[in-house]
Amino acid sequence: MSQHLLILPILLPLFTGAVLLLFSGARLAWKRPVNLVASLVLLLVSVLLLLRVTEAGTQVYVLGNWVAPFGIVLVVDRLSALMLVITAVLAIPVILAMSAGTDRTGQNFHGLMQFQLMGLNGAFLTGDLFNLFVFFEILLIASYALLVFGGGRARVAASMHYVILNLFGSALFVIAVGLLYGVTGTLNMADMALRIAALPAEDVALVRAAGLLLLVVFALKAALLPLGMWLPAAYASAAAPIAALFAIMSKVGLYAIFRVHGLLFGEMAGPLAGLGQSLVWWLALATMLLGILGVLGARDLRTLLAWQVIVSVGTLMAGWSLGTQEAWTAALFYMVHSTWMTAALFLIAGVVVARRGDAKDSFMVDARVASPAVGLAFIAGAVALAGLPPLSGFVGKALLLQAAGFSGDMTVFWVLMLCAGLAGLLAFSRAGTSLFWRGPVADATTATTASTDQPSMPLMPALLLLAMSVLLVAGGGPILDYLAATADALLQPTELIRAVLGDRYLPGGA
Repeated sequence: MSQHLLILPILLPLFTGAVLLLFSGARLAWKRPVNLVASLVLLLVSVLLLLRVTEAGTQVYVLGNWVAPFGIVLVVDRLSALMLVITAVLAIPVILAMSAGTDRTGQNFHGLMQFQLMGLNGAFLTGDLFNLFVFFEILLIASYALLVFGGGRARVAASMHYVILNLFGSALFVIAVGLLYGVTGTLNMADMALRIAALPAEDVALVRAAGLLLLVVFALKAALLPLGMWLPAAYASAAAPIAALFAIMSKVGLYAIFRVHGLLFGEMAGPLAGLGQSLVWWLALATMLLGILGVLGARDLRTLLAWQVIVSVGTLMAGWSLGTQEAWTAALFYMVHSTWMTAALFLIAGVVVARRGDAKDSFMVDARVASPAVGLAFIAGAVALAGLPPLSGFVGKALLLQAAGFSGDMTVFWVLMLCAGLAGLLAFSRAGTSLFWRGPVADATTATTASTDQPSMPLMPALLLLAMSVLLVAGGGPILDYLAATADALLQPTELIRAVLGDRYLPGGA
């Protein structure tokens, strides 16, 4: 059984989602525990895989017993195991929040969520470039339905933009994969990396074009400027638990950039090494600036959080563009932190919406305000997301600034990082004043009568995610050691290539 552990993060949500959709007319009292138990098992499997990778290195699962590069392989290394754990941890509070009543506003949430998890996990585990496209499509199809969950004009409009842009991105993805296959003759990413390293001079331009197309696709999915304008409306209009789940969606694009470009266009790629990094650097800075302006101009909490996601995307892509082990370590830590803390605040926004009546989460003065307990949770999340000590946001930003240094273009990065923290502090202070201070206090019982179209939401799921910020700080030493080893393996992918293809495929027999 242990040798099949690697495929379970795909099979478990696949079969669970199929059962939940097959019995779509069943009672929610049956669907909710099935979804939750499956996600708890998924978390256990993800942790076991992370421990195995830590102890034994990269693991490979050969489907159909066809040896790579001729067959399809699944690969779990430090990065993919980390992404599995991030996703599984996020899924549990999302299910708890949705099961409080929001799942009554639409159909098939629980089945769709399992297929979303299947697509996410498959994208993290695949060692094949075309199957990365396949799993992208699976998670995107599920996300299309989840985005409009509960209905509403704003959600439908946002979903149309989201669908059209992602269909465009999918078309570019297929073109890029076709170009790379035509030149290299393989779809296995480890094998492709070796063939790109030994590429004839006449094929370099074509592979460069294909690599840049892939970068455009991943930048679209990560919401990097100018391809990220779909994100604020999509995230702000979605139901709060769905928006919390989508906190991992932009990270899929970031993961793909770390994985694909780190492997195919790393140091061993010769003239193609570091493809697109200088361009992404300036786009990342522009994304941060746009996000800062959006945060300051937001008029409700969910929109504020959506623009905060844009800020985090720019920050992470700037960290990737630096291309050093220290910068990638810091970026990975910040990615874990920003995913969980953004999701926590989206869940808090759901509690606010349910308890403030018609004012929902708008910064409307003298409207009904949420309870003090919700306010305290909001303060903790705001402190973490704004990057103030002692929570994990401060650690992530400090590591990024330390990795960047303070010279040349890094001065702009420092200024934007500090401005992002200041803008977040000002915006969250404004939000807190409106949502938790001025006006009569609403509790969970009066909220139901005040807003019949908004199901009540518990605070506990958000608190579970907020606790992860404390855990990231308390376990900072071992976590940073793991992330440093992850960054080192991404920059020097020899272990992954050897695990997938064997020693005979390595240059010079190394």
